[in-house]
Amino acid sequence: MSDTKDLGRIIGIDGPIIKVKGLKNPKIGDLIKIGEDHRIGEIVKIYGNIAISQCYDYTEGLKVDDIVENTNMPLSLELGPGLLNKLFDGIQRPLEEIGDFIELGKELFPLSRKKKWNFIPLKRKKDYIKEGDIIGEVEETKIIKHKIMVPIGYEGEIVSIEEGSFTILDNICTLKDKNNNLKSFQLLQKWPIRFARPIKEYIAITEPLITGQRVIDLLFPVAKGGTVAIPGGFGTGKTVLQHNLSKYCNANIVIYIGCGERGNELTDILNQFPKLMDPYSHEPLMERTVIIGNTSNMPVSAREASIFSGLTIAEYYRDMGFDVCLLADSTSRWAEALRELSARLEELPAEGGFPAYFSSKLSSFYERAGVIKPIGAPERIGSLTIIGAVSPPSGDFSEPVTKTTKRFVHAFWGLDPKLAYSRHYPAINWTNSYSMYDEYVFGWWEKNISNKWREYRKECIKILYISDELQNIVQLVGLESLPINQKLLINIANLIKNSFLIQSAFDDIDAFSSPLKTIKIIEIILNLYKRAEKLIDKIPIFKIMQLDVIENIERAKSTIKNEELDKFNELINKMEMQFNELEQQYRDIIETQKRELKI
Repeated sequence: MSDTKDLGRIIGIDGPIIKVKGLKNPKIGDLIKIGEDHRIGEIVKIYGNIAISQCYDYTEGLKVDDIVENTNMPLSLELGPGLLNKLFDGIQRPLEEIGDFIELGKELFPLSRKKKWNFIPLKRKKDYIKEGDIIGEVEETKIIKHKIMVPIGYEGEIVSIEEGSFTILDNICTLKDKNNNLKSFQLLQKWPIRFARPIKEYIAITEPLITGQRVIDLLFPVAKGGTVAIPGGFGTGKTVLQHNLSKYCNANIVIYIGCGERGNELTDILNQFPKLMDPYSHEPLMERTVIIGNTSNMPVSAREASIFSGLTIAEYYRDMGFDVCLLADSTSRWAEALRELSARLEELPAEGGFPAYFSSKLSSFYERAGVIKPIGAPERIGSLTIIGAVSPPSGDFSEPVTKTTKRFVHAFWGLDPKLAYSRHYPAINWTNSYSMYDEYVFGWWEKNISNKWREYRKECIKILYISDELQNIVQLVGLESLPINQKLLINIANLIKNSFLIQSAFDDIDAFSSPLKTIKIIEIILNLYKRAEKLIDKIPIFKIMQLDVIENIERAKSTIKNEELDKFNELINKMEMQFNELEQQYRDIIETQKRELKI
């Protein structure tokens, strides 16, 4: 080995934690190569002349006195055309090229060095460009045009730029800086995962992220640029819900991070996603998706890095002006990795054994969400929405990860095991869940969909809340003991649960509910409620609830497609006709009774 390299030697090994002595100029965050097979690690602490690192490969076979090389560079990701439609591990190794097992220390390039991309310049010779400016485009997939941005630190007058077919390592633009030095850059950029990308300014959140899940879009909305937690115990449907969000949310780019989850769940994604069609573009869904797979049998240190790897890719596309949705499944596994690494570093634990800095680590994750104006021209707006699943042991929402997460998110979709085990999907509990984004997004809903969105939302929540309170009384005295108006409310609440809140992820029609269809379904249910309220003093409730149109309303979610919303008008007319007939029928009975009394 050359003397110019910064070399040290291993003096201690504790699982993924490696103690190194002898490095000349170690810095926290430096990438190191460990042992003869150059296993990848990152320096996390420095005590005097001892650097402590976490290894992203298995440490089996390493021994004291093995040589460690410091690259003096931070752990960084490769950013450029070719990220989409790819599966990476937590430190961006392309899993499709690895095979069944990752060879220790094997160095693989995340992005192809051979594939050529057709670069179309948007700037010309003698144009003056600054960092963040968009200088051209590459058609990355049929859905996404990849914007080529001037790397950070580059500024000057363009000396040469041409249209053509280039690999990511070919120079595409040469500029002359203020000191008349020539600088060139490529399609490929690199960015350290621990640092957020620079922005011009944050702007106000106003537009909802449409998910196609009625319970979310109406009751617990999330805005583009928002933060959400999905806590739930084993079997409550966290992963299925996140899969559906990645399929149907109206973000331009989806980054899915399988952080410490079981291998079979990630396998399910790999089997499903290539076959799925994007409901917006009707092209394969993978053409706007990046998957980071870090399963539970991979090193825990790589699990910790995977969250920030996903964030780095997400921010890169956000800066192009795209709406990006990042789904992390699950942040509890990431927190467990932090706990294990902290224990091996012999740090004093806080609540639940998690490190004292866990709260700040978690906040550094969620705080990178938002709607922003990136640096550079032309002016554009991008958003990053972060949706993190949480896996509390035994479904206990008072445990440290769930409790801490609630401090940093503005929407909380609590999954209920009772609902899940009764096959109520999504199993979002309408009592424990909340969203603070309703005041931000109602303007969009009222302008584009319905001016009664807030009214319907408020009325629906009220019915469900009162119904839950009445259920306790029903268990004691029975439904028949309630006043007729409360009986009606419980019936309507059950109709809302069965016809609106429950949604089949496996039904081609019901899996995705457009905003208009969501409004139409709740509108017809609430109209039924108002119509029935006026008649319950005259007509028995069971007669009202036996109307044929109620069965049609219950089935509307799976029989009326998003493109066939005119059928709801037919349902409304049918409901009005049946109510009129029922009212006339009882009016005739009352008139007959009056005549008989006179006789």
